[in-house]
Amino acid sequence: MSFDDIIDRRNTHSAKWDGMQNLYGVSPDDGISMWVADMDFRVPRVALDAMQAAVDHGVFGYFTDERDYRGAICWWMENRHGWAVQPEWIFTTFGLVNGTAVCLETFTAPGDGVVLFTPVYHAFARVIHSAGRTVTECEMPRDAAGQYRLDIAAWDSQMTGRETMAILCSPHNPGGRVWTKAELEQIADFARRHDLILVSDEIHHDLVYAPHCHIPIATLDGIADRLVTMTSPSKTFNLAGLHVGNVIISDPDLRTRFAARMAGLGLSANSIGLLAATAVYSPAGASWVDDLITYLDGNRLVFEAGVNDIPGLCAAPLAATYLGWVDFSGTGMNTAEITRRVTKDARIAANYGATFGKGGEGFLRFNLATPRARVVDAVTRLQAAFGDLQ
Repeated sequence: MSFDDIIDRRNTHSAKWDGMQNLYGVSPDDGISMWVADMDFRVPRVALDAMQAAVDHGVFGYFTDERDYRGAICWWMENRHGWAVQPEWIFTTFGLVNGTAVCLETFTAPGDGVVLFTPVYHAFARVIHSAGRTVTECEMPRDAAGQYRLDIAAWDSQMTGRETMAILCSPHNPGGRVWTKAELEQIADFARRHDLILVSDEIHHDLVYAPHCHIPIATLDGIADRLVTMTSPSKTFNLAGLHVGNVIISDPDLRTRFAARMAGLGLSANSIGLLAATAVYSPAGASWVDDLITYLDGNRLVFEAGVNDIPGLCAAPLAATYLGWVDFSGTGMNTAEITRRVTKDARIAANYGATFGKGGEGFLRFNLATPRARVVDAVTRLQAAFGDLQ
């Protein structure tokens, strides 16, 4: 398998490709889909083999004995992230949006405030509002290089006392920041000071570019009694459609409360997802990810260089994720004109920045996890669409 292979995903029930016409007015026949955060690459052979073996067996009964699955997660976290996880700490949810929803049901009450460090993954706010909670948006400032920074003093002043939870995206989506240990300690102190349950979404933790290194916030001292960590093989291995999320809780009291809510909701995992996750959390999966990161790093460099050559556009320097975050504010154009040029002229479907909350206005998010020829094509289209600025 080569990451350069062009795989036609049209008419396969792909949200990313089959949904772009209705949402963006961009036809999948001549457009480039760069919005939904899944990859246009085949999953690792080890995952396909595991799923094919289950299909060949032909019986899909209830699943039991998750020891191999939990052991594979523990192996991965120890070997890839230096984090010693115990099997009994692991819960399986239908992906991490579902995991977020269960955390809200478990640790907050209707009307409670939930802190988001914005701009941030748009599904968080949607789930919070749907659960009858409110969002406290703590906007992150950017430095001269376009990277997001913490503003703890400003956020302290925003707290009303109604907030009971904060959700951290680590590495950050969008913007691709990898938080330093000092920054994570500041966030942990913020959660303690305001008595917040801290939910750390670390779904992009495997997609980090050298010399940066992801630090699981669970490895910090003094945070376990209020921490829930969420990970998943979905972004790392392109398994999003299998809906497997790992919710990892070391504190016994928090774990008991979460287990009770899971039982009350009647949640249990699907067998194919567990088998695929077990297969990829392995040395074979690790080798595939190493190759993937090298390829994505090349895509990132091509995209950032090409976009930054367009006057008025600025691509955030990604340290992690495959999600390019582009600031169009330097063009002086309003949002309608920016999106018209991207969707109508360049025929690219990309996420609108305002959906990520405060600080996202004037931005678009581009999915770079696609064959490099498409990335090059997208850059060429953007340069043409904004050619009058040259």
